[in-house]
Amino acid sequence: MQTPYASHFAHRRPFLWGLFFASTSLLSTSQTWAQEFPPKKNVSLVVGFVAGGAADMGARIIAKKLGENLGISVTVENKAGAGGNIAHQYTATGPADGSVLLLGSVGPLTIAPSMMKLPYDPVKDLAPLTMAVNFPNVLVVHPGTGIKSFSEFIAHAKKDPGKLDFASTGPGSASHLAGELLNDMAKIDTLHVPYKGGAAALQDLLGGRVAAWYATYATAAPHIEAGKVVPLASTGTQRLNSLPNIPTIAESGYPGFSATNWYAFVASSKVPALLLDRWNAELVKVLSAPDVVEQLNKHGLTPMPGSRDDLARYMAKETATWGRIIRERKISAQ
Repeated sequence: MQTPYASHFAHRRPFLWGLFFASTSLLSTSQTWAQEFPPKKNVSLVVGFVAGGAADMGARIIAKKLGENLGISVTVENKAGAGGNIAHQYTATGPADGSVLLLGSVGPLTIAPSMMKLPYDPVKDLAPLTMAVNFPNVLVVHPGTGIKSFSEFIAHAKKDPGKLDFASTGPGSASHLAGELLNDMAKIDTLHVPYKGGAAALQDLLGGRVAAWYATYATAAPHIEAGKVVPLASTGTQRLNSLPNIPTIAESGYPGFSATNWYAFVASSKVPALLLDRWNAELVKVLSAPDVVEQLNKHGLTPMPGSRDDLARYMAKETATWGRIIRERKISAQ
């Protein structure tokens, strides 16, 4: 005789078997993804800038170590153009098997969305993996300005609004927005002079045709040592180890000032979360390796590995900061 309980169980048996097979299927899928890490085919590490720059040099150092650790080929692909947006779009619409990683940058990830309509959404179409490196700019001036300290720079700007100019590597670049952030916080009016790249900006700075530039330390260092430019302050939250006597803007009367360059690893948001987590673990391991840290530091790059959530929060904060500056100061991509 069948008990009421047995009858009830028999009635629910198809449902319970369905749950069993569904959970088994999910487990099998997860195991399949796990088995496919690292991807069987070559991994591409995409960079949005030409070979030879800071992003490219950093990517090659990291790619070499990553390949050695995993026993696979990791190839750096330079897809320059549109301020890095071409590389970001390529990754956003790329394969979902985890074989394409992008060393993304501050501009396309957190600045460009407030300045132009993009063919991809950095938040929806790209998944954060980990911060890679972070490094400040250095505010330098031509000796002919007679300015020898950051306080003198501010005083000069307040005395003659709109007369003191600064170069940048283009509208919306880190070197541009650093100047606009200082204009906003210090209530000064320095004139932005955009260039098509760092080489042109440096040439005019050294020639005295523009007064100042928020340059990367790697670019400015030889000219600082030669006395061709004068360093006034750095744009990060801590002083540069290579310029210990040069203050940050934040400690020079503008607490909270931070305008750094950074590169972060992202991938297509279509890549399964399990693979994204595995890439985070491997990239953090590489960025924490003493030999990699040493090599990156030689190029003025400071590794800042962290969790995927850490990067997502940082990107959101940067997007909000630069979005406000872009709106309030009416900055356009032209």
